[in-house]
Amino acid sequence: MIRLIAGLGNPGPEYADTRHNAGFWFVDEAARILKTSLQMERGHFGLVARANVGGQSVWLVEPQTYMNLSGKSVASLARFFKIAPEEVLVVHDELDLPPGEAKLKKGGGHAGHNGLRDIHAQLGSPDYWRLRIGIGHPGNRNEVANWVLKKPSPDDRIAIAQALDRSLKALPQLIAGEMDKATALIHTSKPPRPKPPKPVPAATPAQPAEGGNTTGPGDTSD
Repeated sequence: MIRLIAGLGNPGPEYADTRHNAGFWFVDEAARILKTSLQMERGHFGLVARANVGGQSVWLVEPQTYMNLSGKSVASLARFFKIAPEEVLVVHDELDLPPGEAKLKKGGGHAGHNGLRDIHAQLGSPDYWRLRIGIGHPGNRNEVANWVLKKPSPDDRIAIAQALDRSLKALPQLIAGEMDKATALIHTSKPPRPKPPKPVPAATPAQPAEGGNTTGPGDTSD
């Protein structure tokens, strides 16, 4: 099962509504759903909450170290509570997915995401789970730093909220480690391509019954 859920972001009101804080948005709602509250734990460098799920402790954390040092907080909790990398779920913003999409994956590279880069280094392993919340790409790599630290447009914010809502509905499956079920709930899918219509057979003129009456197209009957 997942024993530690880390949402990535930057502390402070000036960053609260920026794209880079999508992970914080998820953990805020997860804490509400699990009926727990985040409190500053200076020894773990973040806002931390404990929830009891099925008799097991599940920890939530929002690192307060700023994004580039996220691993300091995540690894501190993982070491203290003896949580293996595969029992960790990191929720973060994802440039390579459009707003409205979310993807679940285990392991892989950090793709230049500084929060993941530090978690890799601090955990000493890439084999943790990631929930990637799409924020879209500005289209120019030189604009990425400004993009992630700005608020999304109203339409994008709605789309991101929809992806978060869909992901939060999979929270029980995520915690239970039922990743196939969680994936089915979280991932968006393209609608099936409509089948081409069947050719309509050529109509054959109706033959009137022997001795019967026919009506023309302009006639009406009661």
